[in-house]
Amino acid sequence: MLSCNATSNSGNSLRMSSSTTTNSATINPSKNTTAGQQQQTTPKEVSEIRLNLANDWKVLSSIHQMLVDEKAFCADPQEWHEKIVDFVQPDELKKLIDLKIEENQNYTLEEIQKICQQVIRYSVKTSHGRFHNQLFGQMDPYGLAGSWITEALNTSAYTFEVAPVFSLIETEIVRKVCELCGYGQGDGIFSPGGSISNMYGVVLARYRQFPEIKSKGMFGIPPLVIFTSEESHYSFKKAAHWLGFGVDNCVMVKTNDRGQMLPEDLELKILEAKAHGKVPLFVNATAGTTVLGAFDDFNRIADVCQRHELWMHVDACLGGSALLSYKNRHLLKGLEKSDSFSWNPHKSLGAPLQCALFLTRHAELLPQANSTAVHYLFQQDKFYDVSYDTGNKSIQCGRKIDAFKFWIMLKARGYGSFGRLVDHALDMSKLFMEKMKRRQGYRLVMEDFQYTNVCFWYVPQSMRNQKEDEKWWQKLYEVAPKVKEFMIRQGTLMMGYSPLQYRNIGNFFRMVFTCFPVMQEAELDFILDEIERLADSC
Repeated sequence: MLSCNATSNSGNSLRMSSSTTTNSATINPSKNTTAGQQQQTTPKEVSEIRLNLANDWKVLSSIHQMLVDEKAFCADPQEWHEKIVDFVQPDELKKLIDLKIEENQNYTLEEIQKICQQVIRYSVKTSHGRFHNQLFGQMDPYGLAGSWITEALNTSAYTFEVAPVFSLIETEIVRKVCELCGYGQGDGIFSPGGSISNMYGVVLARYRQFPEIKSKGMFGIPPLVIFTSEESHYSFKKAAHWLGFGVDNCVMVKTNDRGQMLPEDLELKILEAKAHGKVPLFVNATAGTTVLGAFDDFNRIADVCQRHELWMHVDACLGGSALLSYKNRHLLKGLEKSDSFSWNPHKSLGAPLQCALFLTRHAELLPQANSTAVHYLFQQDKFYDVSYDTGNKSIQCGRKIDAFKFWIMLKARGYGSFGRLVDHALDMSKLFMEKMKRRQGYRLVMEDFQYTNVCFWYVPQSMRNQKEDEKWWQKLYEVAPKVKEFMIRQGTLMMGYSPLQYRNIGNFFRMVFTCFPVMQEAELDFILDEIERLADSC
């Protein structure tokens, strides 16, 4: 160990003595400069920020009331007459809100509050009880409270050192969900959305079969192939692109009339890939497709995967909430045979965006596939159990705390309550279909739906009792987009619409029921009445 007085082998001192002379290259301070005069002067603007910082924090105290005043939540049915959105076209919105960012600008607290009010006013109120536009809906208030807390604490989920309680919470949720799905001693991680969760599954499948890819890349390896249904989410095509498989090696498998993957076509596609010298690697089955809400037959798909030694992943981003169900848990029969699955509690359950889980039955595979030697962050000689440093399981460095909001929801209600809420949402979807069957003008895209998605057309009075030729159908396909426009302009309701292009079916309405709002029968009548009012006025 070197001391401050240590010398080198040549005998030259490691420090200069006070008598050492300097040469012309030595920086020589001005003879008139004293140590005190060398202190840097703080710019006026920096001093002002420092002095006003305590006052700036006061903006937070007004935010909740501002959200309430601007009707951002509208969770109470008594407030559902309020507009979901005050829609303004982009060019006009640019005039209403000063969006420019300047090098030097100084808004007062009151001016900032006014800007915040404008942003809230012209934003979509997704917690409004009549927002049914996406696969998510109204938030659980406990989840929002959890989000506010994690934002305020502003930490990252990579080490126990900076997120002690949150690391334990994430570990507990992963443990419980693995138990519920039948994985036993599995593993998992919260990710920034279902698309990334699905990509995790592909990465683990590739690493398990070709671990050398982590260090050597995919050079010299035959083309790897992903299989997923034509009704599945587009994230698998993106995964094929991002991970170097190529979109052409993401093979679409045919579905039946309900939108479920056909296992016999899956096996045929696997054999075709082998015949072309490719390596079948990964099969995605879906629990709740985006449009039709279809659940694949996991047992039959697992049989195919086992015969051909393929990784089986289940995209349960939408339908994973059936794990908690009492009456509809059968939808996930065979999930325990999969190698991995993804689930987004921010969809059906009402957790605030984003809240996405990736789970795998293979306990050690996540860190093996994703870890790197990051000596400044994941030191192995720390003074606590470093198994709680989860960052090496992730493809990210910084990672938001998404577990806490879900955990606080579960603590507040118990996961059994969410199971009953999922069952209630499904019951409401069935009642909604029954009501449509008793009304004139409504047609279901399918006779029945497995999950909370309900897809349908409404035939306006002006189109009834006409010849239903191709021209008529093209006109019907224009109804949903036009009614959607009226909904948004008037702010009374928001509901999605979609085509099924692979079946040559044009636009129809897609209503998705979620745990929140907790719907009652009268609200179903309002939705149908409103569609009829808007469509018949076109």
